[in-house]
Amino acid sequence: MMVPRHVLITGGSSGIGAALARHYADAGVRLDLGGRDHQRLQQVTADCRERGAAVFPRAVDVTDRSTMRGWILDADTESPLDLVVANAGIGVNEGTGRDSEARAREVFAINLEGVLNTAYPAIERMSERGRGQLALMSSLAGYRGFPDAPAYSASKAAVKSLAEAWRGALAARGIRVSAICPGFIETPMTARQTFRMPFLMSAERAAGIIASGLARDRARIAFPWPMALGTWFVAVLPAALGDRLLRPRPRRESGGL
Repeated sequence: MMVPRHVLITGGSSGIGAALARHYADAGVRLDLGGRDHQRLQQVTADCRERGAAVFPRAVDVTDRSTMRGWILDADTESPLDLVVANAGIGVNEGTGRDSEARAREVFAINLEGVLNTAYPAIERMSERGRGQLALMSSLAGYRGFPDAPAYSASKAAVKSLAEAWRGALAARGIRVSAICPGFIETPMTARQTFRMPFLMSAERAAGIIASGLARDRARIAFPWPMALGTWFVAVLPAALGDRLLRPRPRRESGGL
């Protein structure tokens, strides 16, 4: 199993992105970290440098196609990228309004277009040298549309399908592609939620599972397994039955379904 020596991660200032950065940080490793929160990005940078990694942070908006292309190509020119993790995203109840058109467009701009803006420049360079690895952050919500999170579910379903299709399409160029499909992870995103989150997992444990799966070149890294199995089961049920199981329920003020 090849250990990546140059890793680029979007959404690296918190959550899974930050945990992955700390996981990969080691002597002889170069990390290029992008994030929206400059202060938190600097803290992750300091933590990774303490572990011996050469870290290059960049406050960047993944929806800015031109800036993303320049950043990724510059990073690759300095040292060929081994692994690019398209992790940046926003989740349920974030953005400009729960079910508004503006929120839906914001979710798609960050969760899907942000992945495209990250992946295409990397694919260009990796294709030239015939090697590289892409990890696209989807979600177990991408297995089936959830009424509580329509835009989020749809954006993550698109990312999952994109990763699965690219895995076959880019294999001949020596590029390995994996879809990452986590359940509920302890992040600033989930900290704002008021509903019950079964099998909630720390970002550090999630990073270990993801890194292990990427080292093994797994096509789909879905976890935790009980929730992955349950989500898959709901997805293959007849639509009417799945709709009944996923019907939104009133939330209590104190949290929980």
